[in-house]
Amino acid sequence: MNIIVCAKQVPDPETPQSALRVDSATNKMITPPGVSPVVNGFDEQAVEAALRIKDVTDTHITVITLGNDLVPEVVKKPLSMGADELMMLQDPIFDDGDSFTTAHALAAAIRKIGNYDLILCGRQASDWDAGQVGSGIATILNLPSVTFAKGVEVTDGKVRVERVLLDGFQVVEASLPALVTVSNELGEPRYPTLKGIMAAGKKQPTVWNAQDIGIDPSKTGKAGARSKMVKLFIPEKVSQCEFIEGETDQEKGTNLALKLREAKLI
Repeated sequence: MNIIVCAKQVPDPETPQSALRVDSATNKMITPPGVSPVVNGFDEQAVEAALRIKDVTDTHITVITLGNDLVPEVVKKPLSMGADELMMLQDPIFDDGDSFTTAHALAAAIRKIGNYDLILCGRQASDWDAGQVGSGIATILNLPSVTFAKGVEVTDGKVRVERVLLDGFQVVEASLPALVTVSNELGEPRYPTLKGIMAAGKKQPTVWNAQDIGIDPSKTGKAGARSKMVKLFIPEKVSQCEFIEGETDQEKGTNLALKLREAKLI
């Protein structure tokens, strides 16, 4: 069994909003000093889903990540959890892309790897929350796909997925090869062990650029983006408080009701 997991490096979602800054000229977030990026949480759960399959089946797990500001200590975390191989897609041509160009580059890398049975992605990334890349990869590679998985099993050449719904879950089967996006309902991903961390430190990732994966420059990065960032900003929160006066509780209640009526809230 050969599984490919797509994992993205993202700004730490636990960063306090007060520390966030936006460069209005480039529509990009400025990473606060001293705050390290992390592996996207949903992608960690995709790694966990792969590792659970590996726990019961002879499985090789390859992790693919894309970006030009990748921190090796961060993107190696799936290796320390138990993944076998890390592939890093790095090229300035990938910059300023969108969900489509990201899916196109990842699909090109997966096509070059060739030998795979299952592709796992997180349901969405915590930076943009678009949730489009996994389905985009499946479309480009012409694979069956199942989204929002809370459980993933492989048996008899098929993947069996428990899929999250608003009012419960459904069980779906698809023939392999297939792509599945994993949701947080899968459960907490395992912690890296000391042995895993030491082993990951010794492994050297494979680095590919755009030419290595044979990608058309017009379909990646800014040149291939199908969406345009109009404005990125941090919303300003404005609040005010007014104390309701009155000699008695009954008078205060009456005055409050009148204020609410004026505001057309009642």
